[in-house]
Amino acid sequence: MIRANGPGALLVIVPAFNEEGAIGQVVRSVKEAMPGVPVLVIDDCSNDSTVGLAAAAGGEILPLPHHLGLGGCLQAGYKLAYEMGYEYVIRVDGDGQHDPRDIPRLLDRLRQTGCEMVIGCRTSGNGAWRTGWVRALGIWFFRLVLRPILGKPVRDPTSGFVGVNRRALDVFSRSFPLEYPEIEALVVLQRRRFRFEEIPCRMRPRLAGRSTLTARKSLYYMVHVLLGVFVNVLKYERRRPSPAPAVKSQGDDKRGDKEV
Repeated sequence: MIRANGPGALLVIVPAFNEEGAIGQVVRSVKEAMPGVPVLVIDDCSNDSTVGLAAAAGGEILPLPHHLGLGGCLQAGYKLAYEMGYEYVIRVDGDGQHDPRDIPRLLDRLRQTGCEMVIGCRTSGNGAWRTGWVRALGIWFFRLVLRPILGKPVRDPTSGFVGVNRRALDVFSRSFPLEYPEIEALVVLQRRRFRFEEIPCRMRPRLAGRSTLTARKSLYYMVHVLLGVFVNVLKYERRRPSPAPAVKSQGDDKRGDKEV
């Protein structure tokens, strides 16, 4: 793994599990869009040719010892990036749906605004992303749930095309939601008064395979994430310090001096 080569260094991470049909092209596309930027493929114990194809395409490989799921993959990548001194990390999914040509735009927004997270929004701009009704319903539902919690609207809370800076890396390297992490990560950042922004990005069809998010899994996803969001909110509220009791001044109570 290559250490950060100076201030402002960027690392692109690609969580992957059995993505042999797409991972080689994903790594090559990132390298074409961002010459000289290291690409770290975090392999979640794939049982196909994901690792070999990613390495052949020029990717660095972080093999996980056990199957941890998406959240575990991301936390491992964020932790390594933080320890290696990177200032910015951008996540690109291994299925080929994210267009690496949008990476410079996410990076520019991180640098120019100083916000902790930038989300590549799939629901805006030319060629807006189209999805099934189940996923669309879930996105709409979480928009409503997150609006009062975050204090601002979020258009695409489940997007996996995300950039973070070193302050967010510090938080995520120590604690990160392990299952369906995108929405809970927003709440974690907001609880620390960190900022996020969204920019419209292009989406492409999957290069191979298909989504595992069925209607039944979508319902489980919604319930699970909703519970995780409220647990995070309640944990934060319990950690908030209680207001200090008022301290009386010497002149607040003079009755003892007056009673003779």
